[in-house]
Amino acid sequence: MQLWLIPTLYAIASVAAGFLVPRLESTFLGVSLNLSTSSAQAYLSAVASGMMALTGIVFSIAFVLVQFNAVVYSPRLVVWFARDRLLFHSLGMFVATFMYSLATLAWVDRQGTEGVPLLSAAIVAAMLVASVLMLAQLVQRLNNLQIIRVLQALGDTGRQVIASTYQSPPWPTSGKAARQQAYPAEVSVRHLGTPQSVTSIDIARLVDHARRLDGLIMMECGVGDTLLEDSVVLRARGRTNPLPEKELTACVHLDEQRTFEQDPKYALRLLVDVAIKALSPAINDPTTAVQAIDQIEDLLRRLAKCDLEACWAFDEDGVPRVLYRMPTWEDYLALAFDEIRQFGSTSIQVMRRMRAALVELAGCGEEKRAKCVRDYLGHLDAGIDRSTFDPQDRAAARIEDWQGLGLSHPHGVETASSVGSGAKGRAVS
Repeated sequence: MQLWLIPTLYAIASVAAGFLVPRLESTFLGVSLNLSTSSAQAYLSAVASGMMALTGIVFSIAFVLVQFNAVVYSPRLVVWFARDRLLFHSLGMFVATFMYSLATLAWVDRQGTEGVPLLSAAIVAAMLVASVLMLAQLVQRLNNLQIIRVLQALGDTGRQVIASTYQSPPWPTSGKAARQQAYPAEVSVRHLGTPQSVTSIDIARLVDHARRLDGLIMMECGVGDTLLEDSVVLRARGRTNPLPEKELTACVHLDEQRTFEQDPKYALRLLVDVAIKALSPAINDPTTAVQAIDQIEDLLRRLAKCDLEACWAFDEDGVPRVLYRMPTWEDYLALAFDEIRQFGSTSIQVMRRMRAALVELAGCGEEKRAKCVRDYLGHLDAGIDRSTFDPQDRAAARIEDWQGLGLSHPHGVETASSVGSGAKGRAVS
């Protein structure tokens, strides 16, 4: 559902209730609140005027804080914060309380008859309490904009996406070995329109389409890619007549920008953005980069246990039907560390934390992936050798430290030397 519909539905419901509830109450209930007319009008007027003032103040603070934190962390986090459903539900509740208070106010002393609608006044009180509770939740959510909580939230989202994408995909990932076949019919589906990002792919639906074709569908794009005019989205090959392109393109969901759905790379991308923003000369906060590496390492440890080469989707009979594109271990490793290594090359703290992460990752996966990590560790050490550090700083930068600067691991040096054949030297703490 579009987020703008949330406050709209609140407003529509409050207007409808404002017309119906007081009329039904006066017709069937006929009970008045034991309160003077002037007091009731003052109460309802205070609620209505106060809600609008509260709405302006709260959302002004919210948008200022969101913009400030997005500038400090990453511009891509603006949408992540702005799409918070609590923000829209709060706006809807504030507007609904305001409008229903006005509707109830119109029924106080109606046609010169002394009386205050009991049920409507009670509903206004309940909505006021709900608004206060939502305000408290909103203030708590703003408190979550602290850097450590932002990083934790990004890490939690990445862990959920990894679990849903690799550990429990909604389509079969094992079956008969794929073999080259000749198909008489082939169709290429291309993107038409403005550039858009692939947010998710309905693989299970594509498997059904490929089964109907009695053939194979090959994705030419991956989740997170930006499709331009005339970009090839997929190729469908089969023994029967090709399906309409509209049915195939409906399986590829597009939006103006990337989302977390089916895209573990995006969580890593945002964590790296926060880290390199902190390493910029304008901010110069390597501790934030170290905290981002904590979350990055945890995500890589989980990815190291996944079958990253499973790029085939099979039907119920075990026949390969869809070939889709997924990142390799090397892709994840480069995305996680390349930019941090480049922009953090002058920070001993970042180098020590990266070495600790790489040493640990070398023991988390299979031998092929461990070799990639060892090669990357050698690349990192070569960068330290070429850096402007003096000999003492180079020695310090080669010590594994999970805190960056705080708790060196002298035994980790021996571990690193046994792990990395590409590492050229080790410091003695």
